[in-house]
Amino acid sequence: MASLTAEEARGKLITKIKDLAYLYSDEEEFTLASGRKSRHFFDMKPVMMNPECAHYLGILIHSEIEKLGNIDAVGGLELGAVPLTGIAIAKTSRGSELRGFIVRKEPKGRGGRKTGNPPGIEGSTLRKGDRVVLLEDVTTTGGSALMASNKLSEMGCQVVACITILDREEGGAKSFKEAGIPLLPLTKKSDITEG
Repeated sequence: MASLTAEEARGKLITKIKDLAYLYSDEEEFTLASGRKSRHFFDMKPVMMNPECAHYLGILIHSEIEKLGNIDAVGGLELGAVPLTGIAIAKTSRGSELRGFIVRKEPKGRGGRKTGNPPGIEGSTLRKGDRVVLLEDVTTTGGSALMASNKLSEMGCQVVACITILDREEGGAKSFKEAGIPLLPLTKKSDITEG
């Protein structure tokens, strides 16, 4: 696959999201993970599992990470952040220096035995002082990712930013700003629903 700039990858990703992830209904509203209702629905799993899109996501995630300086680890809340974490740690020009982690919604009790992470934080070992970036597939209110951020902060990690594939533009950016964490959307709802 030819080398793309971040802007080229973003344009191609928007086209693929429209094709693979976006549904609109005139007749009934979808219930979102946040509990809100909307006529617009985005399912990013087909996007994250598509090899072409994974390439675009890798380019875009690393473009954002490079702007943030030294980052030690990336990850986020299951399930949406799991494929994104794999994409992010595999797609690096630095030779996979990024460590990946998963924050479980409910601790299973078996993770972290070898890594030393507290229950509910799995994957690579996270250390006090690590600079981490949260990953999210779709951001509506930001509530789920901010819960993950709180768990990481309690461990002594510094949450530098949250990168999301799509910001639904329904208050998530404001919630992150109030928490002192920049929300860095790769795309926005208005990119998909307009034009």
